[in-house]
Amino acid sequence: MSTAHRTAPGAARPRTPGYAPELDGRLALVTGAARGIGAAVVQALVTQGAHVLATDLDPAGVEQLAAEHPGQVTARPLDVTDAAAVEALLTESDRLLGPLDIVANVAGILRAAAVTELSDADWAATFAVNTGGVFHVSRAAARRMSERGSGSIVTVASNAAGVPRTGMAAYAASKAATVMFTKCLGLEVAGRGVRCNTVSPGSTLTDMQRACWGPGADDETAAARRVVEGDLATYRTGIPLGRIADPADVAEAVVFLASDRARHITLHDLYVDGGATLRA
Repeated sequence: MSTAHRTAPGAARPRTPGYAPELDGRLALVTGAARGIGAAVVQALVTQGAHVLATDLDPAGVEQLAAEHPGQVTARPLDVTDAAAVEALLTESDRLLGPLDIVANVAGILRAAAVTELSDADWAATFAVNTGGVFHVSRAAARRMSERGSGSIVTVASNAAGVPRTGMAAYAASKAATVMFTKCLGLEVAGRGVRCNTVSPGSTLTDMQRACWGPGADDETAAARRVVEGDLATYRTGIPLGRIADPADVAEAVVFLASDRARHITLHDLYVDGGATLRA
């Protein structure tokens, strides 16, 4: 990593006279950055001028992002379940890139199964990534941000954290725990200028969503349409806005909460689900 990376503009990013991207000079850490919502968050942050430390268990995925955004993305492998690795990465980042301004916790997994069929291993793995990983990254970042007196932590949770879902008990429970953890953290660090919020997407067109459709799913358009229409048999409402989300829809909400436009917002859980949960 190099200190020159932090403020170097991306060659492909268009500029208009008098325009200054709102996150110019900011350093952001994104977990789960290799694909899906994580990759979209990286793209949205870069567009607004931030330098992004993109992390994932998939080194090739984040290296590709760095190649696509030379001078604005630094790629590093990271297992968020490893607290020592998280601490080591943030220490390295402090030394070579400078102080961290933004954290976007996006890394997550889904192990779908009815509770009576759910294995101990799948339950533990789900909490290790979705809750433990957020704890490790947020704790390490909050310590540093609190010392400086500023910073924003945004965690991608799920609307399943607030509405029961069949076959998703481990995922929903882990995300619910993460939402409350983030609110508690936000309360503790608010007096030190650090904001903590969550974004809770509904069905979003990612690899995780496609996996829910199963190997026998027909074409993507038809599968997405079934999600939009809902399923009475599994007690799922449809999506009132009539479309499944794109990862960019979630990413824009993350960037908003990370930005100064949201400077008076903390402890908030922003649903980005097209109205699917009727905000129950």
